Amino acid sequence: MTGFSQPGDDTGVALRHQRRRLVLWRGVAIAALITMGICLFAPGLPHKPIDHLARLEITGVIGNRVRPTVEAIGRAERDPHVRGMVLVIDSPGGGVTGGVALHDAIESFSRHKPVAVSMQGLAASAGYMIAVPAQRIFAYPSTITGSIGVIMMRPDASVLLGRIGISAEAIASGPMKDQSQPFTALKPEGRQMLQGIVDDLFDQFVTMVSRGRHRPVDEIRSLSDGRPYTGRQAIPLHLIDAIGDEDQATAWLKGQVKGAKDLPVRKLAADKPPRTLWERLHHRFGGSWFGLPEALEQVAAYQTLDGAVSILPR
Repeated sequence: MTGFSQPGDDTGVALRHQRRRLVLWRGVAIAALITMGICLFAPGLPHKPIDHLARLEITGVIGNRVRPTVEAIGRAERDPHVRGMVLVIDSPGGGVTGGVALHDAIESFSRHKPVAVSMQGLAASAGYMIAVPAQRIFAYPSTITGSIGVIMMRPDASVLLGRIGISAEAIASGPMKDQSQPFTALKPEGRQMLQGIVDDLFDQFVTMVSRGRHRPVDEIRSLSDGRPYTGRQAIPLHLIDAIGDEDQATAWLKGQVKGAKDLPVRKLAADKPPRTLWERLHHRFGGSWFGLPEALEQVAAYQTLDGAVSILPR
C-alpha cells in the first residue's frame, strides 16, 4: 500500500538528520578552532613606525644574563625611528659581567644618539657603571649613587669542617686551582691571586667612569674607595650633572634632538615586541616568575650572582 511510512523509514530519516547535524557541528567546531588559531598566532597588522624616544628602565639587582636587554638596546640603536634614550635606573648594582655588558651597549648607543639618565632612589656600583656613558645624568638630592668598586666573596668553611670532624682534600692540577673553593683554607698566595682579579676589574670600572665622565683617571680613583654618595654630594664631584627627575631628563633629551619637542616616549622592552595575540597575552599575563612578589624576585636574582660583583651591600 502507498501513503503509509514504514517504521524503518522513520528511523533512517532520523539517523540521516542526526548525521547531518553532527557533520554540521563538527564543521562549526573545526572552523572555530581554525579561526581561534588564526587570531592567536597570525601576526597582527604592522604599526606604522613613527619617530620617538626610547625609555629603558633598569631596576633591582643586575644579573649576569642580560642578553635580551643588550639586544633590545642594539635594535634601538639601529632603528632610525628611535631618536634618543631616557635611561631610568633604580639598582644597587650586581654582577660585573652584566654591568659591563649593559655599559658597553649603552655606550655604543650614545655614540650615535643622545642618552639622558634619570637616577631614582638608588643607582650605585654596577647601577652607576651603566649610567656613565650618558651625555647627561640627573639624580634626586637623596639618590644614593657612586659606590665605585668590586667585591668578591670567598667563604672559608675549612675551620667549621674541622670542628665537626670532616676534612676536605682537593686534588688540583695546580696550587691556585683550589683557592676559590670554600672548603679549602685560603693561602697567602691564593689571596694575592684573587686580589689581583678584583684589582683588574676595579681598574676597568675606574676607566669606564673616567671615559664616560670625561675626568682624569686619578681623580676618579680618588673617589673610588667603595663609598656611596648622595645626589647632592655627587654634583661637585662630577659624578652626575644635575639635580632633577625623569621629566627634566626627558626635557633635556628633547632639547638635544632636532624637532623632538613633541616626540612620544615609548618603553624599550627587553623582549622582542609581541607580534601575535598569543604572544601579547603571554606578555601581559605570563609575568616574570608568575607574579612572585618583587622582593622574592630580588632575593632570587641576588642568589644567582656568582664571582666578582659590583653591588652596594644592604
